[in-house]
Amino acid sequence: MKKIGIMTTGGDCSGLNTVIQRVVRGANLRGWQVWGILDGTDGLSVTPPAVIQLNDMLLPIENARLAGSFLHNGRVHALNFETAAETGKLKSFNKKLRQSLKMLNFDALILIGGNGSLSLAWANRDIYSDLQLICIPKTIDMDMPLTARTIGFDTAVQQLTSYCDQLMLTARSHHRWFVVQAMGRDCGMLALYAGVAAGAAAILIPEIKFDVDSLIKHIKKSTTDYGIIIVAEGISLRGHSGRPADMIARKLTAAGIVNRTAFPEHTQRAGDTVASDRILATRFADCALDAIENNETYVMTALECGDVHTVALSDFVAAGDCEHDPKVPELLTSNAYVAHDEPLLQVAYDMGVYIGERK
Repeated sequence: MKKIGIMTTGGDCSGLNTVIQRVVRGANLRGWQVWGILDGTDGLSVTPPAVIQLNDMLLPIENARLAGSFLHNGRVHALNFETAAETGKLKSFNKKLRQSLKMLNFDALILIGGNGSLSLAWANRDIYSDLQLICIPKTIDMDMPLTARTIGFDTAVQQLTSYCDQLMLTARSHHRWFVVQAMGRDCGMLALYAGVAAGAAAILIPEIKFDVDSLIKHIKKSTTDYGIIIVAEGISLRGHSGRPADMIARKLTAAGIVNRTAFPEHTQRAGDTVASDRILATRFADCALDAIENNETYVMTALECGDVHTVALSDFVAAGDCEHDPKVPELLTSNAYVAHDEPLLQVAYDMGVYIGERK
């Protein structure tokens, strides 16, 4: 009988509980045990390790649709890779994680995380040398290379779109524009997809340069005097500081355009998991369990051209735009961004959306 560990790390999103539930179901059908690690690596840094054996009674199918993580994603002040690096305790922290995993005697560990978590797993792969490490990508930012989708992205797009839909009604009633700030860190994928879905008049993302005067002219030429302008949180405006939506709003106000700012914030991470995310979570869970059966390790599940398969973590890191993590200077994080040949950019352009100064 195999003994499998599973944990969620990094920021939360919708779809995490679906993955956990599907892994438990598939593993139990194979006659395997599944143990959940509480609070990600935080749960491995304490003695004894914080784990719980999972079954259908603890996470029933009807609760798998809920957002967040049943296992939690970590505590603010707990010792983790970031705080260990800041305090010079990284070596001892890594040693403790390896000791905890050895104590738990897992045959395999399924790690559900974003680009930072997976980059950390590869950079500190010696921690997992005594077991199989299978990673599942999740993030609302969609900033991970080698996979066409991550768990949580589609639900975040729906959440942000629904938020904009409601604002559009009051925008029309008061003849005003709403500048909505989207999450996504340095990647504009969430803003782009939700902006197109909501019928935004303008979408500003970090990957494409924009000109404020051109934006103002575009809004003034609009056939309506209301609408949505989506601003990705990663954009910058030379000579200005503060929240991106506020910076754009001030420019619009100075040009005589009536507007308000709106910040959906963490509601983008919430919401019942949409069907496409549930299906992806199920496919990734099945792929991860197959990888364990096939004795794979240091791999990530990925969606490519409609097919779900595993890719090497080393390829994941090599394929991305690697940058030093600001909180863990020694770490190179593998990033993906909106490509300039992203089809949805052309669609937005064809629909009359201002998306920056395109060549």
